[in-house]
Amino acid sequence: MKTDQTFFSFDYLVGKSQLFRDLIEKIKVVAQYEVAVLIEGESGTGKELVARAIHYNSPRKDKEFVVINCSAFSDSLLESELFGYVKGSFTGAMAEKMGLFEVADQGTFFLDEIGDMSPALQVKILRVLQENTFFKVGGTKAVRVNVRIVAATNRNLRQMVQQGKFREDLFYRINVVDLAIPPLRERKEDIDVLAEHILENIAKKNQEGKKILSSDAIQILKRHDWPGNVRELENELEKATIFSGNKKIISEVSLSPEFLYQLQTKKRESFEGGEGTVSLKEIKKKAVEQVEREVIRKGLEKTNWNKSACAKFLQISRVDLIRKIARYKIERT
Repeated sequence: MKTDQTFFSFDYLVGKSQLFRDLIEKIKVVAQYEVAVLIEGESGTGKELVARAIHYNSPRKDKEFVVINCSAFSDSLLESELFGYVKGSFTGAMAEKMGLFEVADQGTFFLDEIGDMSPALQVKILRVLQENTFFKVGGTKAVRVNVRIVAATNRNLRQMVQQGKFREDLFYRINVVDLAIPPLRERKEDIDVLAEHILENIAKKNQEGKKILSSDAIQILKRHDWPGNVRELENELEKATIFSGNKKIISEVSLSPEFLYQLQTKKRESFEGGEGTVSLKEIKKKAVEQVEREVIRKGLEKTNWNKSACAKFLQISRVDLIRKIARYKIERT
């Protein structure tokens, strides 16, 4: 939850689309002002990265940047994490504990997924924003802090306010400035530069040479709608890096079955207007078989063609592996 104070530059926010450039300009302006910020965006769009950029480019950059995910705790645990507690306030409270609001004093507190916070806790957060004070769990002495709040949500808080699920007064307190992060499907021109950045990070993490995507692979990625946004892209490129083996270029055959299915669908579309017919079911079957064949070959190469080790690596039985090797006519080269 607590982070170090490593300098965070805008280089961590990657994109070339006009939508993304506009967002960066807003962040640069907002960072300089002591106002609460609400970051809205779907899961995986990088809301925490935006929050970090705001903090580390603000006058508070030398102070603490503290993060908590409000959806990751029960009410009682979240309250004790936020505000701390005094000794003996409940069973197991053997000593006084400092809350994260105290840790974030003079710095920035990032409340991620604030839309998942209960109404009871919303009241206590509102008090901190209004009076800069709070009480520890079981405490009677008010604690004063000076904290900048940056909140984030993937939910529609305006709709929740109308439904009575989120306090209207708290909504306006945290929403002095609203920053909306566009989903990846609305800025697909960013996919190639994002992919390059992600592959560079993967190479550093694995301490190996950086891989690049083939032009066909990039085009396939751009056809996808990315419901998981940048996080989904990161996961896909991690898998593609593994299944591309020792090759420097990641081709389309190293991508997941759903992406190869898109490739086959594209080929099918080229038949439109012709007299022949193409079975969508057959195309999908062939795409899956193509991926299976490639994954099994990579697994065998990785395990030096030890079928038992390969079966364990691929999490299938040895009998199924031998059957598939024979079916796909995979031979050691």
